[in-house]
Amino acid sequence: MIKDFEQLKEMLKNKPVKRTVAVVAAHDGHTLEAVARAAKDGMISPVLIGNEDEIRRLMKELDFDGSLAEIIPMDDPVECARKAVELAKEGRADCIMKGKLETGTLMKVLVNKETGIRKNDVMSLLAFMESPHYHKVFAITDVGLLTYPTQEQKKAAIENAVEAFHSLGVMEPKVAVIAAVEKVNPKMKETVEADAIKAEGVNGCVIEGPISYDLAMDSGSAVIKGYESPVAGDADLLVMPDIVSGNVAAKTITCIGGGRTGGTVLGAMVPVLLVSRSASADDKYMSIVISALIGTGQQVSP
Repeated sequence: MIKDFEQLKEMLKNKPVKRTVAVVAAHDGHTLEAVARAAKDGMISPVLIGNEDEIRRLMKELDFDGSLAEIIPMDDPVECARKAVELAKEGRADCIMKGKLETGTLMKVLVNKETGIRKNDVMSLLAFMESPHYHKVFAITDVGLLTYPTQEQKKAAIENAVEAFHSLGVMEPKVAVIAAVEKVNPKMKETVEADAIKAEGVNGCVIEGPISYDLAMDSGSAVIKGYESPVAGDADLLVMPDIVSGNVAAKTITCIGGGRTGGTVLGAMVPVLLVSRSASADDKYMSIVISALIGTGQQVSP
């Protein structure tokens, strides 16, 4: 169990070798602000790929010590992305972070069948959450990549997430395939798919579904409803029916629930950070921490 985000930060800080984050088109103030903070805290070793003059100007504004980062001069955003891919393939980058370029431009390079670093058929966005109302860090998928996932895509997203949890030392995460009700209803597709996913199973985790949000997250609700499951009230991963429910759940937890989040895209050779410009500085910072930890590819003790 990972109690909170501070534990994740300590896990990364205590790594004997700093993890390397390759920042694509790094000449972006919003991105560099989070990268600078993580580097100053001794969390990561950044490789900044982009317009050198603009990167150095921004670093000066941010009081970002140049000795803490490597700069690779490059102006074209596509070439920046290709360089990051090259670093990942060579084992010189543990994760890749989006800077001043369109998400589609970066993803097109990453998933290129001949030259990219796509590892799995399905890539998914996993949001780790810390809430003052829950006893441990948990995660939600998918919150921003898979719009209306099929049953097969949901299962693939679970496999991506389970691998991430294992890399963080959570060896048997409890997975809740969320629906509005906990009984199979042929008229509610998500309940049918959840039941099928549970029946098929995924290695390295415990799956329950269909299960409602309250049963997955609140042990008191499970007692009241007489619902028995090892996942009830102790879920590590919430698998949402679609992007709308996932996105709304994550934003509700952070906007009015006092929660924190950090997200990463899984399914490539290394985690990919597609952090929104509107995300808070803390969200960006924790996305870097989580991605760098997962990017080690090694199991670590929580």
